[in-house]
Amino acid sequence: MGVFSFFIYLCMRILLVEDETSIANFIKEGLEEEGFAVDVAHNGKTGLQMAVEGLTGYDVILLDWMLPGLNGIEICRAIRKENHDIPIIFLTAKDTTDDTVFGLEAGANDYIRKPFAFEELLARIRVLMRKKSGENMVFGCGEIELNVESHRVTKKGKAIELTQKEFSLLEFLLRNKGKVSRRTRIIEKVWDIHFDYDSSVIDVYINFLRKKLDEPGDRSFIETIRGVGYRINDEI
Repeated sequence: MGVFSFFIYLCMRILLVEDETSIANFIKEGLEEEGFAVDVAHNGKTGLQMAVEGLTGYDVILLDWMLPGLNGIEICRAIRKENHDIPIIFLTAKDTTDDTVFGLEAGANDYIRKPFAFEELLARIRVLMRKKSGENMVFGCGEIELNVESHRVTKKGKAIELTQKEFSLLEFLLRNKGKVSRRTRIIEKVWDIHFDYDSSVIDVYINFLRKKLDEPGDRSFIETIRGVGYRINDEI
């Protein structure tokens, strides 16, 4: 599957809790190629801490069962006490029917037995995200429309060619139309980099978008909120 095939999931952040480094690296690299942002924890205690602290930021949690520190069942139950909605998928070598039932009753949404095909994992994630979002994949404002599934942007019905990162940035801004998108949030969601990174790269890509979206002499489609971030100008 190519990186452009599933732009519906851009800006989605996944937490992977897996103690086997080789498996974690394989899953992380594969998911990032598909456009996901992925954080990894290699033990149960760190995984639980990251999960609880990032519940509002993660869209899916991939959870191994047998982990050092805390096991996956303990983590799953603890997460469910804090958040009933975030999708959790167990990735585990425990493969009996009783194990599956036990994992699902602990609060997981899905259960994948190791070894598994990466394509199966992607399919399971997509199903959960569709159930979670239940949203229209077309976003627009004024004369500009962005279709996530077809990876197409138009203005007045005319196609505008964007790079992958330009598309991701515009999608994020349109998803948050009516709100100011803070620079720290943009850098974390679109670039998968934490807030202490030099966020001047955002300014560069905002300028790229303005050159492609704005008409000479008009107000910019993307407003700069000085010292804070950017906002879609819905008055155009």
